[in-house]
Amino acid sequence: MKTSRPPKRSLQRAAAASRRVALARRRRVDPVAVELVRNGLIAATEEMKSVLMRTSYNMIIYEALDFTVGLFDRDGATLSIGLGLPMFIRGMSDVVKAKLAHWGHAGIDPGDILLTNDSYTTGAHLNHLTFSIPVFHRGRIVAFSTCMAHWQDIGGILNGLTTDIWSEGLQIPLVKYHARGVLNTEMRDLILMNVRRPDRAAGDLEAQLSACRVGVRHMEEMIARHGIDTVLAAIDAIMDHSEAEARARVAAIPDGVYTAESFMDDDAIDLDVPVPIRVKVTVRGANMTVDLSGMSPQVKGFFNSGAGVACAQVAFKCLTGPRDSPINDGSFRPLTVIVPPGTVVSATHPAPMRVWMTYPMTVVDTIFKALAPAIPEQVIAGHHADLVIANINGIHPRDGRLWIYLGGLIGGGWGAKAGEDGVNVTVCMNDGDTHNGPSEQVENKFPLLVRHYRLRQDSGGAGEFRGGLGAECEVEALARVNYQTRVDRVNHPPWGLAGGASARGNRIGMRRKDGREELFGTGKVNMRLDAGEAYTLRSGGGGGFGDPKKRPRAAVLADLRLGYISPEAARRDYGVVPTARERAALHLDAVFAREAQVDGRG
Repeated sequence: MKTSRPPKRSLQRAAAASRRVALARRRRVDPVAVELVRNGLIAATEEMKSVLMRTSYNMIIYEALDFTVGLFDRDGATLSIGLGLPMFIRGMSDVVKAKLAHWGHAGIDPGDILLTNDSYTTGAHLNHLTFSIPVFHRGRIVAFSTCMAHWQDIGGILNGLTTDIWSEGLQIPLVKYHARGVLNTEMRDLILMNVRRPDRAAGDLEAQLSACRVGVRHMEEMIARHGIDTVLAAIDAIMDHSEAEARARVAAIPDGVYTAESFMDDDAIDLDVPVPIRVKVTVRGANMTVDLSGMSPQVKGFFNSGAGVACAQVAFKCLTGPRDSPINDGSFRPLTVIVPPGTVVSATHPAPMRVWMTYPMTVVDTIFKALAPAIPEQVIAGHHADLVIANINGIHPRDGRLWIYLGGLIGGGWGAKAGEDGVNVTVCMNDGDTHNGPSEQVENKFPLLVRHYRLRQDSGGAGEFRGGLGAECEVEALARVNYQTRVDRVNHPPWGLAGGASARGNRIGMRRKDGREELFGTGKVNMRLDAGEAYTLRSGGGGGFGDPKKRPRAAVLADLRLGYISPEAARRDYGVVPTARERAALHLDAVFAREAQVDGRG
């Protein structure tokens, strides 16, 4: 049965009434109860994460942590989220609000499970199925428990480029997967009929539902323990406290209008045509506005997203939130985001969005770049800003079945900052806590052999504080495989700040059976590898911070000893040539001997 959408004005009136009630509640809240509820919300989402990771079927969830779980209030505001990926900071809240706009509170019943993967609602690609279960108390919705996880396959084209949303897989509108506790079997059958490995997809689906049910249980137990009025009052106080912390940090930033520009390589269709990323940040007192109106229009290729607000929120949280502070909507009350429809981070139907995650991380980097003149001690230089992954698949010689692997996730260099070198081989900003697939699991599950996975020498930008190093990985095919990459920032490498040098960009290649390596001038490669051939992934480094000539000599010598930089880079970038005594004391003679053997110098 089709349900009508509640009028927008009635939703606004209901929200205003909720705010008035919240104001009255927070005036009489017990501070001890506030802390118990605060930690209870965090514990709930942490357990939701654990359940999902321990029961999912695909490595991209339980190893790569490509998911998010969260609890939201009755109007869809974020109470607590357990992030796998930072860029999911906004998407689930938008999904819950879209479900409320579609059904209204009155159209959602106990036992309902609400589902969608609509890209223009989630802001991401169709692989992100998002389930929500309402939490009821005395017949009234008080919260939602929600889980989004990346499915390895959702149909659509397996290899090659996509230029519209229909080619990217099954689109699921706002539907009730369960209605009043009854499974919608037709919807389940439709979903599983449109994926290539329904056995694994069904396992991930049930894992997501288990995670959602854990969140419901925690909320119900918290209400039973403290009472509904105390829980709601505590939530209001938590939001207010998060807002106050954020406002204090914004107020410490000098007022002004700050702008910056950067570029992506291309959109995978019009190769070598740069895509501009432009941001404007305005700080006035305790308020910040991030204006993304200057972003490139949505592109032909599959790099579009709806993550504009999320980009601003990730940057804002990095700049204004204590490391251990929970993520809730109170944190973002001082932030206004301007993002008109139709840009690469606010794409409209039917723009393709399969590789939605690539551009947003450079948007975050560019926000930091804009604010560098105002708060140089709080921002970092550019980082490698790409997942550096490959879509790899084929028929497994062991059982004759299709296998799919999202290869890579090798991490790269992060930008240096005032007083600290950039970190080495860390997954990009979009993905935060994401892990790479362990080589042992890769070799056990797929017909692949990891030849090496190591630091990429000289990849970090030179500076008084050196940028972090990237990685290089070579993986040999043991059977014929299809191989596709969608890597960017190959020709627009990570920038330095305050006189620091740029880093090396990302790089893609393949090694022939005779050992010759072919490096590509683009990160967009689609080919087939025969058994005995190998693909190579090299992630970029992080930009340097400050004048390289000011880097302490001892730090340069230590980098030489560790192999982070070559003798040539020490001479060229830092003006350091070790003395005979230093070479002996730091055991650098072997380093120089290897260098001479490689490049022919004495």
